[in-house]
Amino acid sequence: MKTTVSIIKADIGSVGGHAVTHQKLKDKCNEYLSNAKEEGLLTDFYITNCGDDIDMIMTHTNGTDNEEVHKLAFDTFMAGAEVAKGLKLYGAGQDLLSDTFSGNIKGMGPGSAEMEFKERGSDPVFAYCCDKTEPGAFNLPLFRMFADPFNTAGLVIDPSLHGGFDFEVYDVIENRKVVMSCPDEMYDLLALIGSTGRYVIKRIFRRSDNEIAAAVSTDKLNLMAGKYIGKDDPVAIVRSQSGFPAGGETSEPFAFPHLVSGWMRGSHNGPLMPVSQADARPVRFDGPPRVIGLGFQVSEAKLIGPVDMFADPAFDDARNTATKVANYMRRHGPFEPHRLPADEMEYTSLPGVLEKLEDRFEDM
Repeated sequence: MKTTVSIIKADIGSVGGHAVTHQKLKDKCNEYLSNAKEEGLLTDFYITNCGDDIDMIMTHTNGTDNEEVHKLAFDTFMAGAEVAKGLKLYGAGQDLLSDTFSGNIKGMGPGSAEMEFKERGSDPVFAYCCDKTEPGAFNLPLFRMFADPFNTAGLVIDPSLHGGFDFEVYDVIENRKVVMSCPDEMYDLLALIGSTGRYVIKRIFRRSDNEIAAAVSTDKLNLMAGKYIGKDDPVAIVRSQSGFPAGGETSEPFAFPHLVSGWMRGSHNGPLMPVSQADARPVRFDGPPRVIGLGFQVSEAKLIGPVDMFADPAFDDARNTATKVANYMRRHGPFEPHRLPADEMEYTSLPGVLEKLEDRFEDM
């Protein structure tokens, strides 16, 4: 029997603008998932939030893309959205693009990352959850975890990692995908995933046996809705140890708070700050973008833990650097590179401004 780990997330309402989800929303999610666990649909679950996004980490034995599990998530978020509306929370139900379930939560607004695997003797699994950024924010950290020997020593000294990994990359604009192998195609892979708004790492597999190693939510809210309704706020599942990067090798990439797109109104570049669950409150200019990391042991499809990975004071310097970078970027105001380039501003007021000025432009 195989275990499935599913993380399904959504912004269904928050307090203080786009700041922090309300505890009553998580309580409602707990009610629904507890009932599902009692009925045997779920084996275990853990509910957290990063900023205004509720992240439901669930384990079961039903495989990925299971209709019952996805409907459970949809119904849970719909119920939570009703609570949010009753409290007049900001953005109540904003990630729910439909009020009718269509068999799979993909394309309906909430993001999902899932993987199915046969449990090892010990199976550490990490959940990384973001707020105020897009799925491509994981491109750099995942590349470093699974392809950069300066981050992951195991790629050099551990025979079980030495064969490398395959990266499944989605072109979220043209709706197509490609699988690329590292280290063989490292330069070609980097040529793609450096364009974080278009090419996004979806899954990673160990080349020696095609065993799943990582999975990311790649749902693009703006592309689905046709307008700006919020950033995508991705989640990732990463397996660790014994043929995969060590736990510390999965967290190490976040010690560098690299620039990601999102932040205020989803229209600005800023540093991805690694924080504890307690500090996942992006309130400075609705940011800067945040990521939390939770370490679990998966045992008989049950979640043991979590360890709050970024509560470690060793990440204080990364947070200080992120604050300094945030100061620097903010001083640009509405100018690039703080504001995103024009081709990424199509769901804001910019198209309307250009349309209004169309008759005033003169040929040169």
